Amino acid sequence: MERSGEWVVFEQPLTERVRAFLRLEFLFDEFAHFRADDSIAGARAAMKTFLDILSVIGRSDLRTDLMKDFAEQIAIFTRLRSRPQVDAVQLDRVLADLRGTGAALQKLGSAHPSQLLRENEFLFAVMNRSAIPGGTCAFDLPAYHRWLARSHIEIAADISTWTAQLQPFEQAIRLYLRLMRNSTQPSEQVAEGGVFLHTPQTFHPLIRVLIPQGMDVYPEVSAGKHRISIRFMSLGDVNVRNVQAVAEIPFRLQMCSIRSTHD
Repeated sequence: MERSGEWVVFEQPLTERVRAFLRLEFLFDEFAHFRADDSIAGARAAMKTFLDILSVIGRSDLRTDLMKDFAEQIAIFTRLRSRPQVDAVQLDRVLADLRGTGAALQKLGSAHPSQLLRENEFLFAVMNRSAIPGGTCAFDLPAYHRWLARSHIEIAADISTWTAQLQPFEQAIRLYLRLMRNSTQPSEQVAEGGVFLHTPQTFHPLIRVLIPQGMDVYPEVSAGKHRISIRFMSLGDVNVRNVQAVAEIPFRLQMCSIRSTHD
């Protein structure tokens, strides 16, 4: 979920890859926020988010998948370059982003960012204790407690060293999601009685629902390859069980996908 001007944007991923990318985008945003905080609490939060990022990235070979995706996208956009109605300046900008991001991933080599946890005893200890509520307090991790007492400059330098390999991943994931979100324009829709049903012609791995800021509702999305169901719920008092909206709900819908060489 995000705020976009007059709209509140809800996103529903329909594949494991897009789900992982959205989680990582969320974590990268959190990490940037906490990293700017020079307090001990800020350093703790940044470390926790950084370790969460390593955990998500470590579950699959995102680097190889992204490099294949970008190579395919470069081929597609290069073919589009010859079409007269295409904005050549915008297309060249996208191609430059794809090539630059792909090259940055290539330079990482075969080393996986999660390997850092296996090689760094300090980070491994913090990771293990972070899974326990209150597990990183001073008496559990005295080394961590001492590190947090160092100057903000020293802490920031260590974090910069640890996160150096994550920057190409962040750049690649943000580019991938930007291309997907920009793949189509939102369509105006109305949910009669708070319910909207749709049968898509093709599969889309990301669904975006945009709701006017002034409407205190949120969508519950159930979707597959052949059918999409959106039920709008009234938020109201968060201490009381939410109920389905019964009024007409105007909203915008985006069915997003990355271009394929098979299109």
